[in-house]
Amino acid sequence: MQPYQREPEYVTTLADGTVKQLNPFTGTEVWTVPGRGNRPLGGASGPALPLDPDADGAHCAFCEKRYLETPPEKSRVVHRGNDTWETHYRTPADELHATTAAFRRIPNLFEILSYEYWHLNYGYALPSRVAARREAYLASPAGWEHVRRVVAMKLRAAGLSDAQLDALGRDEVVAAASGFFGGGHDLIVARRHYVDGATDTTQLASSGTLSVQEHREFIRFTVESVKALYELNRYARYVTVFQNWLKPAGASFDHLHKQLVAIDERGVQHEATLAKLRQNPNLFNDVATNYAARKNLVIAENDHAIAFAGFGHRFPTIEIYSTSPTSDPWELRPEELRGMADMIHAMQAATGADIPCNEEWHYRPIDVDLAMPWRVMLKWRISTLAGFEGATKIYLNTITPVMLRDRVVERLFALRAEHRVADDLKIAFEAPCRPNTLRYARPSR
Repeated sequence: MQPYQREPEYVTTLADGTVKQLNPFTGTEVWTVPGRGNRPLGGASGPALPLDPDADGAHCAFCEKRYLETPPEKSRVVHRGNDTWETHYRTPADELHATTAAFRRIPNLFEILSYEYWHLNYGYALPSRVAARREAYLASPAGWEHVRRVVAMKLRAAGLSDAQLDALGRDEVVAAASGFFGGGHDLIVARRHYVDGATDTTQLASSGTLSVQEHREFIRFTVESVKALYELNRYARYVTVFQNWLKPAGASFDHLHKQLVAIDERGVQHEATLAKLRQNPNLFNDVATNYAARKNLVIAENDHAIAFAGFGHRFPTIEIYSTSPTSDPWELRPEELRGMADMIHAMQAATGADIPCNEEWHYRPIDVDLAMPWRVMLKWRISTLAGFEGATKIYLNTITPVMLRDRVVERLFALRAEHRVADDLKIAFEAPCRPNTLRYARPSR
């Protein structure tokens, strides 16, 4: 008979108020010492400078009046009013400004894994339908000029001179543009740079400033695009999804967008989690939601998602889990997807547009047969790792899980009263916090 082994305490408060945390999935050790958590979060947006009305819609390359500065889009979502949204695919260059995109799916100009990576390492080539779309786009003078200019922009950044660019033949331009049509690194870009009616540069449009309906469409479109990347490239083992908000969190532009990157590995974090999951299929309930409920760290619930203050993270982190029995985000029922979108939106709104943060998605890799819940980590990038962390691999987090819960809960009650988040949100003590709320490990009915 094997001896019984108790799960460790993942959150421990010492007599002096120091809080020590252990991440149940990664083993990361985090401390919060008294006093350091009292430091202000601070704003990341800089001084308030007046906006030039003539620059509306053209503040950066992601804005709606500058569509031609990004590679040819793969699809866009257009809002037709009320609850009507349309997804348009393969919009030709001369029709880019015929509609205004609420969200666009565009290739990243500087991919993490380029088309050449997949082509040279795996023999990947553009599927016939994608090659046909490339030829159709380039067949129009507007399409050719658009692609030529963006290719030049990319190659100039790589060090080519104007003379070298002028010497490029058509075939070389077309080859350089293959990643624009069949690459595996896409962006989901929202329309606004600043909120509607903004008067100064501090009024950036973030995930939390979208309406509930807009954010639902943002998430739906992102999930659809993840599935499309898998269908495009059979060598992709995982499509990672993340959102860097503000430059301290790694954003190139302070313009709302998500990134989708197809990779040929599952990633170290997934492999470590899978090893634990094989030993305990109920892992995510046992060490995540159940533990959070017992420690009163649950922030909110709705019928299809739960959010709690995470523990054992290098930065203050809100963890958001889908409670659906379905592991693949693109297989969720519409109401389940809306529930997850609403919970992410509420946590983003409570975080606020002035806090740098990363939104990281985790879900079951496509070649895994174990059930796993879809979960999203919202990490507040409010501190800088320094020598202590490097020397000890113990991370100093300035906000404890309880402090994080209290900050977010207080804000959520105000947001719900203002109808700025979904009305069916059950906050803090309103949440049922039932054991095993995640249904991924149980047979679906």
